[in-house]
Amino acid sequence: MLTSQGEGSITQSGAVHGLGGVGKTALALHYAHHHIHLGDYSLVWWIDAMSPNSIEQSLATLAERLVPGWAAGAESASRVAWALQWLTWHPGWLLVYDNVENPRDLSPYTGALHGGHHLATSRRTTGWPDHAPTLALGILGADDATNLLCRLAFKGGSTTARERADAAVLAAELGFLPLALKQAGAYLCQNRGISIDAYRRRLQTNMREAADGIDAERTVARVWHVTLDALRKADPLAVSLLEVAAWLAPENIPHSLLTPSDSPPHQIAKAIGTLAAYSMVTDSGTTVTLHRLVQTVLRTATPRHWWSKAWRRRLPRGRAQAERALLRALSSPTSQETADEIRWDSLTPHLVALAATTPAGHPAAIPLVNAYSIAAHRLHQQSHTARAIPLLLTIVAQRKQSLGDTHPHTLTSRNDLALAYQDAGDLDRAIPLLQTTLAQRERTLGDAASDTLTSRNDLALAYQDAGDLDRAIPLLQTTLAEREHSLGNAHPDVLTSRNNLALAYQDAGDLDRAIPLLQIVLAQREHSLGNAHPHALASRNDLALAYQDSGDLDRAIPLLQTTLAERERILGDTHPHALASRNDLALAYQDAGDLDRAIPLLQTTLAERERILGDTHPHALTSRNNLALAYQDAGHLDRAIPLLQTTLAERERILGDTHPHTLTSRNNLALAYQDAGHLDRAIPLYQAALTQREQVLGDAHPDTVASRNNLASAVKLRLCGNQRQEPQQPA
Repeated sequence: MLTSQGEGSITQSGAVHGLGGVGKTALALHYAHHHIHLGDYSLVWWIDAMSPNSIEQSLATLAERLVPGWAAGAESASRVAWALQWLTWHPGWLLVYDNVENPRDLSPYTGALHGGHHLATSRRTTGWPDHAPTLALGILGADDATNLLCRLAFKGGSTTARERADAAVLAAELGFLPLALKQAGAYLCQNRGISIDAYRRRLQTNMREAADGIDAERTVARVWHVTLDALRKADPLAVSLLEVAAWLAPENIPHSLLTPSDSPPHQIAKAIGTLAAYSMVTDSGTTVTLHRLVQTVLRTATPRHWWSKAWRRRLPRGRAQAERALLRALSSPTSQETADEIRWDSLTPHLVALAATTPAGHPAAIPLVNAYSIAAHRLHQQSHTARAIPLLLTIVAQRKQSLGDTHPHTLTSRNDLALAYQDAGDLDRAIPLLQTTLAQRERTLGDAASDTLTSRNDLALAYQDAGDLDRAIPLLQTTLAEREHSLGNAHPDVLTSRNNLALAYQDAGDLDRAIPLLQIVLAQREHSLGNAHPHALASRNDLALAYQDSGDLDRAIPLLQTTLAERERILGDTHPHALASRNDLALAYQDAGDLDRAIPLLQTTLAERERILGDTHPHALTSRNNLALAYQDAGHLDRAIPLLQTTLAERERILGDTHPHTLTSRNNLALAYQDAGHLDRAIPLYQAALTQREQVLGDAHPDTVASRNNLASAVKLRLCGNQRQEPQQPA
């Protein structure tokens, strides 16, 4: 593992963690440069690891760099897959994952790519795998901090005893924080006529702090205010560019987004150079990056004349230009459709950052809202709906302010936001929004209006996700009846309602009502749409699962095999629907006792979902749970239990203790503990699962009954002194 000086080597994967501003990124960069100089790596690639989406974007950019001609015509997912394949076949690389927010986001890559080294930087001190060594990076020691400050301020020249003593005092006041020391040193180097002591006194008179900031933020704020005063005198344009960058994503900000339309290129280049000289940005030549703490300070700084009512009505400095620059970049013509796709992929993180920092009292303008809508739609198409939440929140706020709370466009936006919350597993926010939207549509449009029926359907599905079938089924029945009355039996919306009602019946264990409905829907969709239409394939898959639930595997498995083959042919191997089909077929094989075919399919599905959706996406958690149960069926409890523990922990964190999926995970882990002979661990989990299922699902729900039976069986075994049993089918 590397040392705090950036020396040494990484065995396979490693992580550097510590507070913001302590120099994690700088250390990783030094390590990379040191080993490039030694010739240890054939390729070094820097990855923005704040989210699964940003990791994928960085990998897609790697493909663009290596094969620009092909990448220009490929979708983002294809570019990511190509980059991963290239890394698999070309060992000797280093991937640096910078600013990791969740260590589990890396497991699809660190677990699958073994031909090189993985190095992560993060504020997270826990959650790293046991096999990955970590280095805790703290603040500098007093002597090291003083040496760094002197080296930066005097460019390695000699210092007097007085200057060194003043540097020691200043370093202590800056909390020995490397980021603050670096910016202070850069300021002193650019302003040789100012002594260290004089600079320290200026800091003491500039104590305006970021609101509610942490210590690192307050320290950076003090340094920044003095540096900004100097920049205003040296190059006012540099300050304007910095204020624009504060509202965008911190990494990979194109120079074009910072460029005012009336500024000559040479002035822009000079301003960026000034910012780099003062260590306010890192310039790659085409993009700039700045530290998140600096962005926070810039956005929350209070202007001296904030008391002015006229000023308070204005957008914060730089915000308006950031909005104009993004709209200009998105509207400029491109030569081909794929180039437009790449542009949207690269600029969407900046749109999300802009939406997430919308100032209070300043709803977004209509052109910007339109751009947010396109970005949100693209994220939904890429199965990243939850990441569109900042965009949708801003859209709802703007439409409510400009159109009113009950305008059809406002209600549509609120419904979209609720569905994004539902996709993220946040039913506590999704359901009240859906309830409000339905009530307002019923009041303004009427009970039978198309949008009202859509709201009723969406609310019913959210209730179903929450396990509340007593409220879901009546809503679905009403929606189907209204749609049949107004649209006829064969309208696509009627078929969707009939299918949804059938699935709710199936969830309630009422297969006698579910299967006939699903058979009707499949026949009508095949007749009107054709056998290979996505909706017909979805119906075939749903009917197969109902047959499987009824124990009729002879009819279920052929249908699932056909559906998977068609989806792979039409949509591709890694499309979410193809992955769902692969998962379903694997579970059917498992039910049939064919674990040799089930487990490889489940392993592939989990790996693809983690890579495409991220480790904590609900579908990835479902795949992890399913693979664990297959390992358990095969007698591999040493593989099953860790996966079940991880899945339960993630579902508790993301979905909450009482979400139906969390309750399923708790029950499944208890069954695995019982199968391993650990009744002392199993029984408390059974008790918790039963109590919560009774509260959430009701006493008579099939899952509640299964929990009650599981607990009774475990207690009976403990009383008999028997620590092992054949576990029941997990609920």
